[in-house]
Amino acid sequence: MPSSSDPSAPASELDLTSFVEGGDGISVIRGGGNCRSWNNIQYRVGMSARNVGSSKLSMNVATIPPGGVAYAHIHVGFELMLYILEGRVRHEYGPGLGRSVENQAGDFIYIEPGVPHEVFNLSQTDPVVAVVARSDASEWENIVPYDRDGVGEPDAQGVE
Repeated sequence: MPSSSDPSAPASELDLTSFVEGGDGISVIRGGGNCRSWNNIQYRVGMSARNVGSSKLSMNVATIPPGGVAYAHIHVGFELMLYILEGRVRHEYGPGLGRSVENQAGDFIYIEPGVPHEVFNLSQTDPVVAVVARSDASEWENIVPYDRDGVGEPDAQGVE
């Protein structure tokens, strides 16, 4: 298996197919650490359209470093589920990010399409690690930034 590269490198530069074994009906990716990043979140290779040919799903393990923030964004047209493996996180969400919920290891989280949210690691010393499942095989292509102050704010579907 290829070694992990710098997680700060653009995700598009990494050949994700090189991590996949099989492919005759069952594809496998074995272990590995973080090797790419998006919006201040580090990711393992995971599975998506880019490496296993999925047409409707993607799945990954995400890490938010100590004190890290995944800046406000909206998932356009897809659902997302998280399972927190380690750490404590706060989601600020809704119009103007006026609502919040805190979660910890063992919690499941569901985010509906079009809900603006920003994610905060509540610890300055420990990472947040979560399994991320999306109903979008393209991972990050259908995510748009959200301005919590409402300037150029996308509508509920994530389209300006």
